[in-house]
This record gives sequence, structure tokens and C-alpha cells, in this order.
Amino acid sequence: MNTMQSSTTSATTSTMRFAPINLGRWLVWSVFVVLLVVAPLIFNKGAALSILCQMGTVMIFGLSYNMLLGQGGMLSFGHAVYSGLGAYFAIHAMNLASGGSLPIPVSLIPLVGGIFGAVFGVLFGYVTTKKSGTTFSMITLGIVELVFACSLMFPAFFGGEGGISTNRVMGQPVLGITYGPQIQVYYLIAFWLFISTVGMYAFTQTPLGRIINAVRDNPERVEFIGYNTQWVRYLTLILSAFFAGISGGLAAINFEIVTAENVSAVRSGAILLFTFIGGVGFFFGPLIGAVVGVFLTVLLSDFTKAWQLYLGVFFIIIVMYAPGGIASLLMMNVRLMVYKRFARVWPRLLSMVVATLIACVGAVMIIEMLYHLTLESANGTMMRLFGMQVDAAGIGGWLIALALVAVGLFLFVRARPAFRHTWDEANLEIEEMIRKEHA
Repeated sequence: MNTMQSSTTSATTSTMRFAPINLGRWLVWSVFVVLLVVAPLIFNKGAALSILCQMGTVMIFGLSYNMLLGQGGMLSFGHAVYSGLGAYFAIHAMNLASGGSLPIPVSLIPLVGGIFGAVFGVLFGYVTTKKSGTTFSMITLGIVELVFACSLMFPAFFGGEGGISTNRVMGQPVLGITYGPQIQVYYLIAFWLFISTVGMYAFTQTPLGRIINAVRDNPERVEFIGYNTQWVRYLTLILSAFFAGISGGLAAINFEIVTAENVSAVRSGAILLFTFIGGVGFFFGPLIGAVVGVFLTVLLSDFTKAWQLYLGVFFIIIVMYAPGGIASLLMMNVRLMVYKRFARVWPRLLSMVVATLIACVGAVMIIEMLYHLTLESANGTMMRLFGMQVDAAGIGGWLIALALVAVGLFLFVRARPAFRHTWDEANLEIEEMIRKEHA
């Protein structure tokens, strides 16, 4: 996957680099800024703005987690500790500021979360990074359970089960900005998202960012050339905790409440899933994972009680068939476009996608009817599905669902050999072209 990524990047940047300006990089960052600016103008209906705000905070959280997992190979089950504690200190800072005890504007509250996230990174990271691999993962799990228990044991600071609430509208408006309207909160999150993304990308270009990659791949060789691998992991974790704290501070501003859930293992597990779905092997993978993750957990939960089942199945499919995440699938198709082979592949790919969608519609019908009969049967067997009234207890709906699954699987099995042949042929040609380029 790394070889494929590097070859794709080299092929793209070689045609986009004009000394002394890396045009490709400037183009990517410019598109990112434009997307952040215009997103609320496009998605402006209902709760769309609130969803965008959640995606923004989760993006920062996911990128910070990928500093550990993707770049450092450190599988942490307790990353929510730094985000959650940063959120607690940020919301206390907001309450002090609203009471006149702390002269700090709301715009800088995320920085408070980041600072205290880093402080706890210094404290907990010194212990957790003493070990690596499975031992590191188990220690982080113990840390998150410890902090979660403390959140219920010390209600004076953590607020008990009810948490700590605040009011983000405080002080005099600056340039008319009060952070009362959700659109103002969005652009604050977008600003910190851009700054944090630039900072974390810059980290990947530093000597520490390079050496943590080496520690991930071959720690013995890194120690042989004179580096202390424990300190490399430790410093990386501190920086990761800083950005996680910023995401926590933004979440505190967005929701105006912080509870024990913010420091729970459940939240740590969720960001692990989102980051892996997006793609831990690519810098932008967590950005995609945040969008998909928020969609599956927030939007989908409004439409179906089976959203956790869909999330689990989707994660399993990604792990089994696309371990590089959604980003790897995108980059593989980008490589086909760069080498002008996508036109040959896309008709086969489209047939596979259509077959998969047909089978998925049938599977969703089966799942939703089962859930309705199990959980909602007291309200009758009629249910609304894909805009139609369906009788969950009737034979007609089940026959249609089973027929869709059967047809979808049949078309998938028929289309798969031709797709794999075309895909493999195109990629072999690309590998041959790359070999000739480097010969």
C-alpha cells in the first residue's frame, strides 16, 4: 500500500511541481479551504450545520489519533482521555471567563483544551510509551477506564453523571460575533480544523515525524542508529494529545456540555473505527473516516434502530476487503486515472457497484423488517421502507427482499471475474510503466 501511495504521489506531483512552487500541494490546500468555506452554504437545511460542526471536531480528533496509529503504529484504546480532559478544562475556562475570573475569548478556548490535553499527554504518555505493541494498547485501555471512573468519583470537577454545562455566548461581541448562531460556531471549528490540519501535516515533514515512521516500521534499527524509541513515541503522543485537546475544546463550545462519555472507552473505540474506516495509511484518511463515521452514528441513527449493526458490518467489510480504508480505494482509482487506465476499468467497476447496491437494498429490507417485528410489533406490522408502506409480517415484502439479494449476488458473481481481470491487467501495465520510469 505504501509503495502504491508513493508511486501515485510521485506520478501526480511530477506533473504539478514548478520550482520553486509545489503547485499540486497549493491546489490541494486551496480546495480544502474552499470546501470549508462553502460547505455550510450548500448543506444549510435542518440540522445539517450541526452535523458539519460535529464532523469538524471529529476530523481533528481522528487526525490526532492517526498520529499514533497510522504514523507511529501505536494502537491506543484510550485516546478519548486527552480529548475529554481537554474538553473539561475548556468548559471550566468558559465558565470562569463568563464569570469575569479569566480574561479569555471564546475563540481561544480550544487552545486551552489543547494545552491541557498536552499536559495529560505528558503525564499519561510517560507511562504508556514505556511499552509498545499489545502492552501499550492494554495500558491505554487501563488509563481510559481509570479516568472514566474518576469522572464519576469526583463530581466537583467532572459534574458527575450530569456533566458540566456552560454558555458560549459571553462577554461583548467582537466584530458582531457572539457565537450564538450555529454558523459562527461552524466557522470557528473550520478555522481550527484548518490550522490543526496544517500543523499535523507539517509534523509529518519534520525529523520527528519521519523517525516515528521508522519506529513504526523497524524499532530495532532505529535504536541501532542511536535514537531512543520510547522518547520518540512519547513526544509524538504529547503532540497528538495537544490536537486531541483542541478537538475536545471545540466540542465543548459546540455542545455547551461535557459529560463522562467524553472520556469513555466507547468514544476511544469510536475514533479507532472511524480512523480505520477512513484509512490509517494516508494522512487524509481520518478526514474521510470522520464524515462516514458521523453519517453512520448521527444521521443513520435518526432513521433506523439498526445503525450499530450497519456500522459493524461496514467496518468488518473494510477490514476484510479494504484494510487500507476508503482512502486506499480512492488512491488506487486515482492511480488508474493518472496512468490513463480508468476508462478501461470503470464499466466493470460500475457493474460491480450496481450489483452490490441491489443486494444491499434487499439486505436492508430484511434487517429493517426483522427489527420492526422484534421491537415495534406492538404498533402493528406495517412500516415505511424506502418511501413505501411494507407489511413486515407479509410474505410479499420478504419475497422482494430475498429476490433483490439473490439478483444482486448473482450479478456480483457474474461481474467479478471480468472486473478482476481488467483491474489486474491495468495495474500490471502501470507497474511496468513505473519500472521503466525508474530504470
